Amino acid sequence: MNLNAGIAKTGKLSLLVVGLAVLSTLILVAGPADAAKCLPTPWDEIGPFYRPNAPVRSSIGKGYLLSGTVRSSRDCSPISGARIEIWQTGPGGQYDDAHRATLFADRRGRYRIETVAPPGYGQRPSHIHLLVDAKGFEGLITQHYPKHGKKKASFDLVLVPEWKDDEKPGGRVDEVIRPGKTRPGKH
Repeated sequence: MNLNAGIAKTGKLSLLVVGLAVLSTLILVAGPADAAKCLPTPWDEIGPFYRPNAPVRSSIGKGYLLSGTVRSSRDCSPISGARIEIWQTGPGGQYDDAHRATLFADRRGRYRIETVAPPGYGQRPSHIHLLVDAKGFEGLITQHYPKHGKKKASFDLVLVPEWKDDEKPGGRVDEVIRPGKTRPGKH
């Protein structure tokens, strides 16, 4: 082995050791859970029963409490004022106006809706549809699946910041193009 090859291997090994030390320090300081804490909420089907302009209210039934915080995927900060539309089936398994609502996240990004745990229908399990919209963030359509027998659940809604004209998209927004969205510079 010549001297230059040995120095190159030693340099690469040193970089690897330094990199692992930095990563270990970040995990110890931030905690392993923090690394995955603000992954964007997965998208789910909107379904055929969405109707816009649900009434503003925080209760559409009794017996099940759904709450959480709307956050930014960039830094986990809460998003105040996010608009959340909710629709689900009623106890009879039908979608109706009595089981639709619009609510807004408070100044700490928190939301809360009291409802009835919706029954499943057909091959679908029990689910609650959510559409989330906040200025400066991509919209989100997702679903919460209540666990059988539970009376409440916490479901954080993590939104992806919108692209700015002078920013190059990266990360998840570069991998997933949402309906109605195009990448900057693409038409």
